[in-house]
Amino acid sequence: MADRCVSGGRSNRRRGRWAAACAGLALALGLGQGAAVAAADPAPPVPRGKLLSLPLAGVGGLLHPDAPPAGADDWSCKPTREHPRPVVLLHGTFANAYDDWGLMSPYLKQLGYCVFAAEYGGAPGNPVKATAHIPDSARQIAGYVDRVLKATGAHQVDLVGHSQGGGVTPRWYLRFDGGTDPAHPERNKVHSLVGLAPSNHGTTGSGLGTLTTKLGLDKTASLVLGEAYEDQLVGSEANTTLDRDGDTRPGVDYTVIATKFDEVVTPYTHQFLTAGPGATVKNITIQDICPRDFSEHVSIAYDSNAAQLVRNALDPAHAQPVDCGLTLPVLGG
Repeated sequence: MADRCVSGGRSNRRRGRWAAACAGLALALGLGQGAAVAAADPAPPVPRGKLLSLPLAGVGGLLHPDAPPAGADDWSCKPTREHPRPVVLLHGTFANAYDDWGLMSPYLKQLGYCVFAAEYGGAPGNPVKATAHIPDSARQIAGYVDRVLKATGAHQVDLVGHSQGGGVTPRWYLRFDGGTDPAHPERNKVHSLVGLAPSNHGTTGSGLGTLTTKLGLDKTASLVLGEAYEDQLVGSEANTTLDRDGDTRPGVDYTVIATKFDEVVTPYTHQFLTAGPGATVKNITIQDICPRDFSEHVSIAYDSNAAQLVRNALDPAHAQPVDCGLTLPVLGG
């Protein structure tokens, strides 16, 4: 065919026909190659979960209680067409952004997201945060999200939270502090809420919460542990108020990633949500996908399997099978 395309022994008319045929073939081959390249786009990377990452992050959080984790808080970052919404990470109770998001933040940044890690519910310089009254923390999150939207020029954010940061506090923000507009869901400031072991519907705290409630010691315990302790118990005023009109808000996609080995938010099935009008909910028990996953409440934030599920929740149109690895309690993986 190449010889025919360059042959000079034909009439001009015949050469014209061959030229047109060669051009069409070249165009077809070019399109085919482009399609092949598109089909061969590399799969998203697997996060680099390592044993001892969580304990080491805990030490780092004590030394750097107000520092952002790697990959977070680049206030010049602009969302891309592939990832148009910034991701706001919300740490759990008694934690801070540095020690809770040492795996997730750099991983999402590597995927191409603008990543921001809020600090809330605690004084600057104190490594133990998210202990304040839930409505107070929700207002702080509201202010932080507004700052992210203004800096990035985005219309909406996605929230990824751990424990309190994936449960009662962002849900309070969505319902009571401007995160959503139920009459006009297209105006919502939040597109998705992804919760890792989220504190939805209250916890018994493996019996500790039940005990302090029966003994009438919830408020006394909260003087030591912070108001967020009582707020997250089964039957608390915060949970009763929040759950009164349903679990969800119109226009928001919710994903719950729970572990059956959770020792903090118990029973773990309390974490699951029920979709109301205009919302979607996906409840996941991580052992149903990765049987060798032994993460518990704390280590799920350093679980590479959970991180891949977060990736899929943020971009369901390009979801990939989870490359399941071994994750251990406390140590992560």
